[in-house]
Amino acid sequence: MTNITEIAPDTYRINTYVPEIDLGFSQFLVKDEEPLLFHTGGKALFPIVHEAVSKLIDPSTVRWVGFSHFEADECGSLNEWHQVAPNSTGVVSMVGKLVSVDDFAPKNPAKGMIDGEEFSTGKHTFRFLQTPHVPHNWEAGLLFDTTTGVLFSSDVLHQNGDVEPLTFDSVTERVKKTLIDFQAGPLAGYLPYAVETDATLRRVAAQKPTTVATMHGSVYTGDGERAILEYAEVLREVLGAASQAARI
Repeated sequence: MTNITEIAPDTYRINTYVPEIDLGFSQFLVKDEEPLLFHTGGKALFPIVHEAVSKLIDPSTVRWVGFSHFEADECGSLNEWHQVAPNSTGVVSMVGKLVSVDDFAPKNPAKGMIDGEEFSTGKHTFRFLQTPHVPHNWEAGLLFDTTTGVLFSSDVLHQNGDVEPLTFDSVTERVKKTLIDFQAGPLAGYLPYAVETDATLRRVAAQKPTTVATMHGSVYTGDGERAILEYAEVLREVLGAASQAARI
C-alpha cells in the first residue's frame, strides 16, 4: 500500500510498505517552480511512485532528482524518470557523479555537488552535505532544505515496520532495535562505523533540522539536532564497540 503525507510546506512523503520484508520505502517530493524528487525507489516501484507523483504535480515537470548514494532504492529508476521528465537532472555528490551515476544514467548528466554547495528550486534553497560512508558508500551525501528545515536523511534514522508517516515522538529506541536486528541477521554490516562517523553526524546535526525525513520509517519532526546526536550515540553503542574489538 502506498500513501502520501505532507510533512512540511510543499513537501510530501510517498511511502510504500513491503510486508514481506517489514520495511517501508519513502520518496519525497518538493513542489516548487522546479520540482524536486528525493529518492526514486527501485525499478519495480517506478509505476507506483510515478502514479503518486501524478496526484501532486505533472510528473513531466520534475526538474531535480536527488539521492544520497548509488543504490537501487535511492536511484534505481533514475533512467525511467529521465524518460518521463526529459529536463530532469540527478543531484548527487561530485564523487557519485564521476564514479557511478553518469555511467548509469548518461542521457542527462547529473549535477555533481560539493560539501556546503547550495542551489534553488524557486522558493526552496537546498544545501548539500557531503557525508562519505554516512549512512554508507563513499559517495554518500544528504540534502538539507534551508527554507523549511527538512533534512532528507536517506538511511539515517532507519526504522523497520509499518509505522506512522510523521511523528513528534523520539524514534531513537526504534532505530536502535532495527540496527540490532540487522546486526543479528544476513544484513549485518549494513552501516559502517569509522573514525569519521561521529564527526560527520555532528556536522549534520549542526544544521539544526526541524524535520528529519528518513527513507525507512517515520519522519521525525522536532529537535532534529538532538535526534541526529542520539543516532550517533546508537551507532557508537551498537557498532562502535564491535569496530573497536575488531581492531584489537
